[in-house]
Amino acid sequence: MNTRRTVKIRGGAAVAVLAALALTVAGCSTGSDDKPKAKESPKASTPQGDGTAAPTTSNSPKPAPTEILGTVNGEGGVVLTVNSAVRDAGGFLTVSGQLKNTSAQPFTSVAAWRGNELNNNSGASVAGVTLVDKGAKKRYYVLRDTEGRCLCTTGLTMIDAGQSVPFFAQFPAPPASTTEVDFTLPTFATATVKLSG
Repeated sequence: MNTRRTVKIRGGAAVAVLAALALTVAGCSTGSDDKPKAKESPKASTPQGDGTAAPTTSNSPKPAPTEILGTVNGEGGVVLTVNSAVRDAGGFLTVSGQLKNTSAQPFTSVAAWRGNELNNNSGASVAGVTLVDKGAKKRYYVLRDTEGRCLCTTGLTMIDAGQSVPFFAQFPAPPASTTEVDFTLPTFATATVKLSG
């Protein structure tokens, strides 16, 4: 008999729980859609006006604009831009920038950029670049490592249409009194660039 009673209590409890749930659901539902809905996240909102989303703001710092010290045109639509010419504490001057192919065809005539090297340890490179200090009447050539390779951009064999590639070249630093030099890469015009550092 005790067993039956336990079963009835359990069954009765289940019926009571179901009844309470039914009342709760019925009480929460008014049958009307006039009440405000839960707030939507900003990501779920639809764009207004012309169909474009409002620009988002970010607290991340914006990159500083790249300084342009000089721009010269070369053959085949390649443009050389010098962005920095900085002396360092070790007595060197590093010139850096980019080479951009503005034509619709790949540029492959990069061999002239390595200059008239006695040895070709640098391969395809910008080793032919020179600096001229007109005031001191002195020409500076790209520095070499112990194996004769230039301290400059190497491995340049082609620049695709529309592609920009970075370059650098390192030289002995002119004296502190020299504030600008003429920068020349074979097949390009000469650019006068200001030195910093």
